[in-house]
Amino acid sequence: MNNYKTLYLWMFIPMLFMQFGIFRNYWGDFADNAWSIHIHYWTGTVWYIYLIIQPYFATHGQITRHRTNGIIGMFLAGGVCLTALSMMHRDIVATEMSLASPDQFGPFQPWFFFGVAAVEIVMMSAFGYAVIKSILHRKEIENHAWWLISTVFIIMMPALGRGIQNVYVDINSKDWPDIDIMLPIYLTQILIIGMLCLGAWKYGKLKHPATYIALGVNLFIFLLEPIGKSETLQIFLKRIIKG
Repeated sequence: MNNYKTLYLWMFIPMLFMQFGIFRNYWGDFADNAWSIHIHYWTGTVWYIYLIIQPYFATHGQITRHRTNGIIGMFLAGGVCLTALSMMHRDIVATEMSLASPDQFGPFQPWFFFGVAAVEIVMMSAFGYAVIKSILHRKEIENHAWWLISTVFIIMMPALGRGIQNVYVDINSKDWPDIDIMLPIYLTQILIIGMLCLGAWKYGKLKHPATYIALGVNLFIFLLEPIGKSETLQIFLKRIIKG
């Protein structure tokens, strides 16, 4: 238990990275965001907050409060997962809009949004699996904790990737539409993997299954472009993701 005494402080780091990434996209057009976006943003944000306060409660003599909040947290985790999956139709709509208005979308061609949808399915499936494993190992403190911590690195990409990509596009706006939109995504993945490995090393979890899953999800995102360009996958996604 003492090994995680300062964990709550370290969890502020991914929280800040996530908020940096999503700040402009969410707050920049706050009034125009759909209800589903608001729900997903706030469930995701509160989930990150829970991963700060829960380690604090568990390691600072407030185990009863930790357990009570843990029950609420599992409900919240379901909200994070299901709201993310429910928003995937936006990706399909974006493919249609980018096809209809290529000048407006520039380098953001349909394949990009198909790729995003594909990696989000993998990402949220891994998130749900990690949460379930944390429940199954709830009596094994270190296992329980690391399965939950891994969820931070599993679902960080959409928010952080969007933020870094926006900054990169702004810096290179003079080259529009000839901008490599995947480079900032790759840089995001390197950053996330670096934070994952650093955390796993600090807490002795480099060989933990949760670390492997989080690493696998982030490595899979490097395949976003070829996956998004697969006609078979595009047809599949359009058939299963309906408005």
